[in-house]
Amino acid sequence: MPPSPTTHADGVAWTDPERRLHFERWLTPLVSQYALDLGSLAPASADASFRRYLRIGSPLRSFIVMDAPPPHEDVRPFVDIARRIAAAGLHAPQVLAADEARGFLLLSDLGRTLYLDVLRDAAPGDADRLMREAIAALVQWQQRVDPAGLPPYDEALLRRELQLFPDWCVQREFGVQWGGAELASWGRLSDLLVASALAQPKVVVHRDWMPRNLMRSEPNPGILDFQDAVVGPVTYDIACLLRDAFISWDEERELDWAVRWWQAVRATPVLAGHAFSEDFGECWRALEWMGLQRHLKVLGIFCRLKHRDGKPRYSTDLPRFFAYATRVALRYPPLAPLLSLLEPLSGQAVRAGYTF
Repeated sequence: MPPSPTTHADGVAWTDPERRLHFERWLTPLVSQYALDLGSLAPASADASFRRYLRIGSPLRSFIVMDAPPPHEDVRPFVDIARRIAAAGLHAPQVLAADEARGFLLLSDLGRTLYLDVLRDAAPGDADRLMREAIAALVQWQQRVDPAGLPPYDEALLRRELQLFPDWCVQREFGVQWGGAELASWGRLSDLLVASALAQPKVVVHRDWMPRNLMRSEPNPGILDFQDAVVGPVTYDIACLLRDAFISWDEERELDWAVRWWQAVRATPVLAGHAFSEDFGECWRALEWMGLQRHLKVLGIFCRLKHRDGKPRYSTDLPRFFAYATRVALRYPPLAPLLSLLEPLSGQAVRAGYTF
């Protein structure tokens, strides 16, 4: 069994005493450099990975410490993408100090206000302004973030992500075993979604451009959780933003924001010469299919978080993703066979008490 967490006077728990000692040795010389107040060190947030974030103050500002223990996490992609974002003129945490070998970073603090928290209670006009600013930043990201050397969002990765759905949602969460007909149908559906994704123009893809990873800040928005960036389908990140894991919009607003993104990006080299640049309907179809690939993946990830990682709170949003996936499958005849795969699971989810 793993050791029990030990909480120290600063309120920060450590399960590994040796890692705590490495952290203290790394942080000590930074105290005088940045006038850090060790007594202010406290948990800031955690995410679905093994990373966690601590906040530490100074007389003039606060900082964030990323604790990303190897071998589970590698901070080097975060450091790399942070530099690319800064070079693109966008707002992300600045890496001030790093121990890349042990997974410690000292970062500038973008504040405490997530887009998600503001949008949940925002008046329509305020929500529209924030979403437009997120879309403008996304267009700038897609045009200016340097793609050189980033991994491709290729067929192998797309298929690995899709496989999370049958492995963790269908089998592990709901105990359903597909027979030959269901497996064949799933294979054909996967082929359609992968082919649609691979046919799109390629840009740098954040992979989680959603309100939970955007901060209300100055300049707005601040961008978080970008370390998994790849080069892939142009519609991926706008699909993330419009059909989010934790907040949903009516389709009229989705379409309005999608058109604004399309109008902004269609005249850029990103879509030059592609059918998307002239036909919003074709672009919208690809966006919906791309969103479906993501939503099936997330259904698997949320179930994996519950069963493998002991984080069951994510599974309360399973019905949101079943609803997204069902809506798209109903709209496009080639995707209709997905309905018979979803219905046995979505009904069970509702009966189990999963809520939006």
